Amino acid sequence: MTPHVMKRDGCKVPFKSERIKEAILRAAKAAEVDDADYCATVAAVVSEQMQGRNQVDINEIQTAVENQLMSGPYKQLARAYIEYRHDRDIEREKRGRLNQEIRGLVEQTNASLLNENANKDSKVIPTQRDLLAGIVAKHYARQHLLPRDVVQAHERGDIHYHDLDYSPFFPMFNCMLIDLKGMLTQGFKMGNAEIEPPKSISTATAVTAQIIAQVASHIYGGTTINRIDEVLAPFVTASYNKHRKTAEEWNIPDAEGYANSRTIKECYDAFQSLEYEVNTLHTANGQTPFVTFGFGLGTSWESRLIQESILRNRIAGLGKNRKTAVFPKLVFAIRDGLNHKKGDPNYDIKQLALECASKRMYPDILNYDQ
Repeated sequence: MTPHVMKRDGCKVPFKSERIKEAILRAAKAAEVDDADYCATVAAVVSEQMQGRNQVDINEIQTAVENQLMSGPYKQLARAYIEYRHDRDIEREKRGRLNQEIRGLVEQTNASLLNENANKDSKVIPTQRDLLAGIVAKHYARQHLLPRDVVQAHERGDIHYHDLDYSPFFPMFNCMLIDLKGMLTQGFKMGNAEIEPPKSISTATAVTAQIIAQVASHIYGGTTINRIDEVLAPFVTASYNKHRKTAEEWNIPDAEGYANSRTIKECYDAFQSLEYEVNTLHTANGQTPFVTFGFGLGTSWESRLIQESILRNRIAGLGKNRKTAVFPKLVFAIRDGLNHKKGDPNYDIKQLALECASKRMYPDILNYDQ
């Protein structure tokens, strides 16, 4: 039975003893050994060893040749063959897809790799390390994890295996819906710190930014916080109570007006800080967190204040040039009887949301009712 040879790229080809003989003759020429009969004998012995099997690996054949040559009379030939094999492996590796992609990253010449994700700045080191890991992970997934027909379909473009650098590996999540309410009301541990429930809206948004960074660093997809206006409303109340207490302690006239004014300012500043945090931090994989805030259904004064703070900050833009923020992605819910039509209690907030969308692309609109 003549076996098939499994090549390094996964292809199977018929076994041919002539290929072995040719490789030994090239090594003999380099070693200045003029003994074609000996080269043919070694090739025949190795070929005989491979018979009777369905499949052999190319490395197994080359190792068998090395063993035969090292036990023979021409040590310089054995050395030449081993060096020849090593040099061929190096050249093959240089021509290989993996090496070419790594070189394109290192030399910053592979535009498709460097620009594949607008959310990753390929000029910074953390992103480059993530891209390098992604190149290796994709190669390993194609070679060792995925069925060959799936890989071939992906290469042809018949299908697209999304997140090939992450999804075949590890027990990782793609996207995550954060239980922000549970974390902020019950407390939690993050890193080396025990986080207590926040006592103000400014602290709550600061902790929210840290949660987003941690979650985004442990997944490879999007992060969502739904109904953030309702979840964070109790912390607006806490801030109001704190400011009201301060006014009473210092005998400030119109304590309620003072508390309202300070709370409105604190809430606006808190969400301004949150927006800047999201757009300036990098996760462990070198990108800005792909985070979405869902809001718009809260009816309390506190929830309305949060909705307005989110929208006014987005309209204002980032920095002195008033750049449109990329994240958080905003999703505003519209519901009959709440904010859909004139006369609804939150209609003014919906109008502000539409103004924001016309100027800053977001929020997206989610119609709550069918």
